[in-house]
Amino acid sequence: MAEEDWRACPGGVPAAGLPSVLVACAVLVDADGRILVTDRPAGKDMAGLWEFPGGKVEPGESPEAALVRELAEELGIETRESCLAPCGFASHAYPGVHLLLLAFAIRKWQGTPAPREGQRLKWVRLPDLFSLAMPPADRPLLGQVAAIL
Repeated sequence: MAEEDWRACPGGVPAAGLPSVLVACAVLVDADGRILVTDRPAGKDMAGLWEFPGGKVEPGESPEAALVRELAEELGIETRESCLAPCGFASHAYPGVHLLLLAFAIRKWQGTPAPREGQRLKWVRLPDLFSLAMPPADRPLLGQVAAIL
């Protein structure tokens, strides 16, 4: 493959020397097969874009524990690490940081998801995910999620 050809691949040219951030996100699937997405609230980078709920993994924390914590904080729901099924990952270089995003499908939780951090939320059918405006790091997850669900 010619050098200029690989530069056009999704994600562009890998950036060297950026700090890495590990993020865990949830693909919450309800009884009707719909998937929950939340938008990035005003004041945050990429405000208004739709994403899978979740957040940064803190030092010493497993991705699963981080996601259980984040879902309680962001949506007021409870789940267990044993209810999380890995369903994809994405690696994306943003200006100043390299994001590694780990996705987990979840079908069992307690409570009703409700926005607790100023975000909006909506339940969408799998095909409708592909038409949402999403952050670049989330887009590669869509095909992986579709293949598993």
